[in-house]
Amino acid sequence: MPQTITVGQGTQARQIAVLARKGKGKPVVWLGGFKSDMRSTKAEALDAWAEKAGRPFVRFDYSGHGESGGAFEEGTISHWLEDALAVLDRFVEAKPILVGSSMGGWISLLATRRLLDDKPDSAPAGIVLIAPATDFTERLMWDRFPEDIKRTVLETGVYYRPSEYSPDPYPITKGLIEDGRKHLLFGAPIKTGCPVHILQGMQDPDVPPAHALQLMEHLPGDSTSLTLIKDGDHRLSRPEDLERLIKAVEGI
Repeated sequence: MPQTITVGQGTQARQIAVLARKGKGKPVVWLGGFKSDMRSTKAEALDAWAEKAGRPFVRFDYSGHGESGGAFEEGTISHWLEDALAVLDRFVEAKPILVGSSMGGWISLLATRRLLDDKPDSAPAGIVLIAPATDFTERLMWDRFPEDIKRTVLETGVYYRPSEYSPDPYPITKGLIEDGRKHLLFGAPIKTGCPVHILQGMQDPDVPPAHALQLMEHLPGDSTSLTLIKDGDHRLSRPEDLERLIKAVEGI
């Protein structure tokens, strides 16, 4: 059963569900994707590896996701970053290895920047990113939306986007888009202070390989590597993909 912590205050308070495995060595922290949860295939595979290796492993659900409280439609990048930082503060006692999938890649980089500024002793020892959706609310959503969808968002406050991963559409809110603009990283160097390993499927329709290459260009001076999987999709959850993920974590 997960533990819960309260993040935010007043009407913004929400219960965040966390699964924390104890162990020795650098703690590994899973940051999931948009509308995903901490019991996804990749997170479960990392947990099984951590149990076998005796490593500490922390995973959680953002507000409005999985087993955490709050409505998904009320979520923003600011909220989900706050959730991640609260979990890191409460459950991680040493420099962690952050593993961010899709949106979790963006959250990982934002959390790293915040920690480097405010708590450098707690900044990550390494980062593994899976199809990192950096700046996705602007670059992969708003910039690609046709004018009629943009008008729907602006006039009604929400667009229900069909999803290949769920029978229910994803609500893309005006609040999500506007808040995302406060956290855009492209356009300036992204400092991490640690090794970064990116895993990217070349058949990914959601986060194209060019997006990962653009991120690479923004990571100067750091030990950064990119693994392109020729037949890989967005999820990268096949047995061979999970093996690559675990090796990337072990490599850091």
